[in-house]
Amino acid sequence: MQQAPLKALCAGLGLLALGLLAGCDGGQETTTPARFEGSVFGTFYQITVADTLDQSAQDALEDGFLDELERVDEAMSTYRDDSDLVAFNQAPLDEWQSLPPPLVKVMSISQQISRQSDGAFDVTIGGLVNLWSFGPEARPESVPEDDELNARLEQVGFDALEVDAEGSRARRRRDVFVDLSAVAKGYATDRVAAYLDEQGIDNYLVNLGGDLTTSGYRDPGEQTPWRVGIEKPQSSGHSAQYVIPLAGMSVATSGDYRNYFEQDGQRFSHTIDPRTGRPINHSLASVTVVHPSNARADAWATAMTVLGGEEGMALAQALDLKVLMLVRDEDSWQSLASPAFAEFIGEAFMADHKIKVARATSAETQG
Repeated sequence: MQQAPLKALCAGLGLLALGLLAGCDGGQETTTPARFEGSVFGTFYQITVADTLDQSAQDALEDGFLDELERVDEAMSTYRDDSDLVAFNQAPLDEWQSLPPPLVKVMSISQQISRQSDGAFDVTIGGLVNLWSFGPEARPESVPEDDELNARLEQVGFDALEVDAEGSRARRRRDVFVDLSAVAKGYATDRVAAYLDEQGIDNYLVNLGGDLTTSGYRDPGEQTPWRVGIEKPQSSGHSAQYVIPLAGMSVATSGDYRNYFEQDGQRFSHTIDPRTGRPINHSLASVTVVHPSNARADAWATAMTVLGGEEGMALAQALDLKVLMLVRDEDSWQSLASPAFAEFIGEAFMADHKIKVARATSAETQG
């Protein structure tokens, strides 16, 4: 499975799993967490299980969740010629294509968030991502010519993808390249969590390239919660700006401070605005979204990053999303939370860390 990674999903950005005591003593039973690590999708996975498992149970568990990751890779990779998504992108236009249910589900989630974000999130953006050298075409790291950029931008639009969830099929209405990188890693995180649930595992943390979901406790006996570090938005090193407890929820972060290139002294983010065809250029450094679904947290973090601080936070308030933004302020940054995030994390945490809560939008005030 690992020999054909879904590299388009690599991010490793924004979130750190903290305070994990991992290992096995080599016997048949361990009371310390079992930790599984490896490479997948061009990034890493770290799965920690705090339930007591013997070695054979650990081995079976690892085989099972690796199978789940392989199925996501087979369905949604843009880096392997035999994936269902690659076949879909090469299929004739305006012809319905039967697709595996997981692929249709991720497309459906994507289309819903595209509509809710008014196109700030758009999986038909693959041609533009490739053009800016952040996709599988591996183009030179240079700014595209306007003519080529505009030609691809004309094709982009979530209305070019039609999904029939009940019929487990989809079709492209225009010659777009569907790229699920901004949602598929989150979906893979959800699938691993669902598999662990099905196996009766009560206490775990799944970390897939920085997308995390948790269940139960890090230490079930002491009921110690899992702790997740939200990274400082800096291009080098990994350190936590905040550490939050997380139980039974998923969290994903998007930002523009790691994957970028520079030309003529100008920095170009890897995050492309589907509405302009160009990299984002605003003061929002990173967005963290807490949600029951990691796929949705992943997609919403990208959408908010595209929208920017003001527009993104207004939408987070309107949809009651749990969102924390780190916004650049000259050489530092300011932290801004949606009311739903503030309620989730608690007044004490907000006060201790001096995090501001976004004011109600005018529409909310009137309503």
